[in-house]
Amino acid sequence: MSELTRKHKFDLATGELRNWQGRKEWFFNRDDTDRYEQYYEGPYKRQEVWQKKTLEGLIKQDERVKTLLEFGCGTTRFTRWWHEIGIEATGGDISPFMLAQGVHLFDGDLVLADAHHMPFKEHTFDALAFITTFEYYKNPVQVIREAVRVGKYGIIFGMMNRNTPKLVRRRVQQAFGKNNYYVTARFYTPGSLKALVAEALPDRDYTIQWTATGLPKWFPKQQWQLPYGDFFGFHVQLNDV
Repeated sequence: MSELTRKHKFDLATGELRNWQGRKEWFFNRDDTDRYEQYYEGPYKRQEVWQKKTLEGLIKQDERVKTLLEFGCGTTRFTRWWHEIGIEATGGDISPFMLAQGVHLFDGDLVLADAHHMPFKEHTFDALAFITTFEYYKNPVQVIREAVRVGKYGIIFGMMNRNTPKLVRRRVQQAFGKNNYYVTARFYTPGSLKALVAEALPDRDYTIQWTATGLPKWFPKQQWQLPYGDFFGFHVQLNDV
């Protein structure tokens, strides 16, 4: 029995992870994970384009970043894309269902692991990435500390923004059982994420930059420095290494 299976009591027969964070998560539901790639290829395609532009604009400002570990990589939707912009990426996820798809879509390295306890030595990678996955961690402070242990120069976040009119729609869908993806998600704003980073890294020297996107198609701007929109990119650049 592997360490992950033993510690978190993962039932390989049913695909149920009974202990991880003490609650049911959509990414251990085969019906939900099977639709993940289809969602990005369908109604979410335009948003994905702007999300990638936002993330690239932030990460490329730190020329030290050549390698990256994306945790919560899922089916490797974004993990594949990092390579397109010249960053060598590795993916990590705790869902075997997501990784079972990712292994057929991505020719790089993938690891089945928990972001709270990353199975890598210090400074294995130049940076860590969390793309619409950090919202699901019950102990986000521990995850941030693990991320800067493993990622030498910082963290890039892609976040579902709490400051969006769609928050109401998300919660209504959730209440009627129409959207399993957001049941356990905790939505952040740039300000609340900044405060969390400060709590996790009180003794580190870092710079934060962020950009919001996910604005309506008719809106004259698609990226801006105001904390409103469906999505924001958030880069923590470590200066003391």
